[in-house]
Amino acid sequence: MRRDIVPDPADSRAFYRLLTSVVVPRPIAWVSSTSADGVDNLAPHSFFTIASVDPPIVQFTSVGRKDSVRNIEATGEFVVSFTPEDLFEAVNATGTAFPPQTSEFDAVGLTREPSATVRPPRVLESPVALECRLHLIQEMGDCTLVFGEVLHAAVSEDVLDGDLPSVTALRPLSRLGKNEWGTAGIIRTISRIPLREWPGHSK
Repeated sequence: MRRDIVPDPADSRAFYRLLTSVVVPRPIAWVSSTSADGVDNLAPHSFFTIASVDPPIVQFTSVGRKDSVRNIEATGEFVVSFTPEDLFEAVNATGTAFPPQTSEFDAVGLTREPSATVRPPRVLESPVALECRLHLIQEMGDCTLVFGEVLHAAVSEDVLDGDLPSVTALRPLSRLGKNEWGTAGIIRTISRIPLREWPGHSK
């Protein structure tokens, strides 16, 4: 038995809550940006993904026009910092609706780290930072999609396993439904099956 649920334009938030409860887990873009007046903003956005490999472009969605979007429109730059499990409370706190003249770095007690290629700072406490130049802003319904070309990545040596980060060292934090958050849990490894090895495939 299934329950049928149809989007109701008169109550879009109800269907939004359903979507965010089933499109899980969602990685978090911890976006730092700097306003035209020089105020550093930091906000978590849980609609986040890779949009292109070459050039390397990441994309996050702002539900509503938040300070992140306005700052990026004004300056054309932002940084996405990784959200590890041990910064759970700080990530959540930066989602508070502070006024534009308040920097979440200062309100929450996080440390600015100068970026190599853009003006907005990285989060020093985060193990990975992606410095981005604005590629495209796309309005879609009541949301704003922000695409940024990654100009520079800074990765802590503490999380590297060879040339790549180890997921067990990163301990990624993700968003789930309601007020729930997720951690990596059990990590499973499996190789993709080449077609030539598929049972019954004629070589």
